Amino acid sequence: MTDFAGLELAQPILRAVSDEGYTTPTPIQLQSIPPLLAGRDLLGVAQTGTGKTAAFALPLLHRLAENARKPRSRQPRALILAPTRELAAQIADSLRSYGRHLHIRTGVVFGGTSIRPQIQTLNHGVHVLVATPGRLLDLINQRHLRLDAVETFILDEADRMLDMGFIPDVKRIIAMLPGKRQTLLFSATMPKTVQGLADSLLVDPVRVEVAPTATTVEK
Repeated sequence: MTDFAGLELAQPILRAVSDEGYTTPTPIQLQSIPPLLAGRDLLGVAQTGTGKTAAFALPLLHRLAENARKPRSRQPRALILAPTRELAAQIADSLRSYGRHLHIRTGVVFGGTSIRPQIQTLNHGVHVLVATPGRLLDLINQRHLRLDAVETFILDEADRMLDMGFIPDVKRIIAMLPGKRQTLLFSATMPKTVQGLADSLLVDPVRVEVAPTATTVEK
């Protein structure tokens, strides 16, 4: 099984992957997509450049499309936390690319820019919300967002979250999530603090560890 078709993803997703010119999954995609489609929690030790965004984006889109319904105002079904606005924007772009043949709406919120358009996006409703911790908490505190409908929570670059001092914010956000959910945590390194966070967050996770390759360029 070396092509995307063998991973049992929905046809509209396979079409989008083909549109992007991808034919062969990277090691992290091969190891992550089957357990994520099965609903398992996952701990991924992987850097940017390994193809990890697609490793979580493709099964997330598949599961949302499988149980399709209109997005609800201010209540996303999936939440992806990223440490920087650049990474948040990249993840949102990838989700839109891979989901272009699906009726899945993705929103992105981060600081350093006007909050008004972000509030409007949330009011219209999104299936997937990509966010930086500070702006997410601002929106929750102002009652423009609730996390009680989140089915999938993805924490990306957890070690950078730690380095940037976001772990207390992340813990506050986690406390607002439903207990019953699928959770994914990705980190390039696994210091004790991140390992402790993973242990408290994940239930019987699949662990996937890959080294970056020089040949893979991640969008």
